[in-house]
Amino acid sequence: MATTADFKNGLYINYNGKPCSIVWFQHVKPGKGPAFVKTKLRNLENGRILENTFTAGAKIDTINVERRPYQFLYKDEDGYNFMHEETFEQIHLDEDLVENADLMKEGQHVEMMFLADEERCLTCELPTYVELEVTYTEPAVKGDTASTNALKEATLETGAKIMVPLFINQGEKIRVNTTDRSYGERVK
Repeated sequence: MATTADFKNGLYINYNGKPCSIVWFQHVKPGKGPAFVKTKLRNLENGRILENTFTAGAKIDTINVERRPYQFLYKDEDGYNFMHEETFEQIHLDEDLVENADLMKEGQHVEMMFLADEERCLTCELPTYVELEVTYTEPAVKGDTASTNALKEATLETGAKIMVPLFINQGEKIRVNTTDRSYGERVK
């Protein structure tokens, strides 16, 4: 058990029966009335941001959340299969738990967040940048555009489609930002 005095960014709490993380908080002491704490909480199961106000000194249930390294093995009709990098234990996740799964190739290292008391997986996160090969893109024609930031669609080795600059050709390796699915840079 903790109180609102123990709040800090990144603290994991149980809010309305759901695991949440404190993203932002502010202690407020108005001139009239009791003090309170305004917070923004991230629901760890679905990523939604919730706003809530706690009265100062309210008791809060903290939870134990662990981050563990896993490696993506393969995808089958039921979902995705991963192996823990230290214990070699294998687990299976449904498609809805893996964000940007189409940017993940076999052997990819990921980090999973587990609710330690229940041994339940909450999220599966790819690294911020992944390196993938462009398997198909239309060739650029000189003089196609007047602007310098023109983009075209490219299909990557995992089947994902993203927008890339005109100078990217088929067969090149590129770095892709997994948070917004954007082109980062060419990989040499």
